[in-house]
Amino acid sequence: MNPSQQRCLAEICSELGRVVRYDDESIVNGRWIRQRYECCFASFTPARKAAVQAAWHEAGHAVAALAVGARFSSASIHHSRDTEGRVHGIRGAGELAFAVDAAGQIAERLKDWTMLAGDDELRAWLPTWRKDGGDARHFRRAIGPRFGSDEFGAWRYSEDMLTPLRLKIRHVARALLVHPRYLPYNVVRAIAGGC
Repeated sequence: MNPSQQRCLAEICSELGRVVRYDDESIVNGRWIRQRYECCFASFTPARKAAVQAAWHEAGHAVAALAVGARFSSASIHHSRDTEGRVHGIRGAGELAFAVDAAGQIAERLKDWTMLAGDDELRAWLPTWRKDGGDARHFRRAIGPRFGSDEFGAWRYSEDMLTPLRLKIRHVARALLVHPRYLPYNVVRAIAGGC
C-alpha cells in the first residue's frame, strides 16, 4: 500500500469510527447525494437511499472478488448515465466469477435480510433478473463450467458463500458511503479485513 492509500485508509477508518452509531443513510457523503439528486430524484431522501443501495451492491462485488482471490483496480459508487457504481477491472475470479456477478444483488438483499428463502420464490425471480449493468448476463455466462445451466444451484452457492461475509460487505459499503472518491483495491482489502 502506497502512502496516499495509507492516508486514505486512515481517513476512512477514522470517519467510520466516528459514525459507528449512525445508520447507513445518515453517513452518505454529500457528493453521492448531490450526484443522484441532480439527475434523477426529486429530493435528497430518495437520492440518499439510492446511494446506500449502490454502496451495498458494489461492496458485495468487491468482497466477493476478495473472497475468490480476484483482483480489481478500484470500487466506487460514482453515479453516471449507465451505472450507480462500479468495481473496476475485476480479473482472476476463475470458475467462481459467477459468484462475483451475483454478489451485488445478494448484498442488496443481505442489507435488510430480504433473501429469497423459498426455493419457489427464487425460481420465480431468477428469470426476471435481467437489467443489472450486465451482472445477470455475466452470471449466466460464467456458471457453465461449474453448474452448466443450473442458475438456481449457482445462486444458492453464491448466497452460501456471501452470507457469512455480510459484516465485511457492510463495512466496505459504509466506507464507500463516507468517502467521496473511488477506493483502490488495497484500501478495500484493508477495510474488509477490519480497521
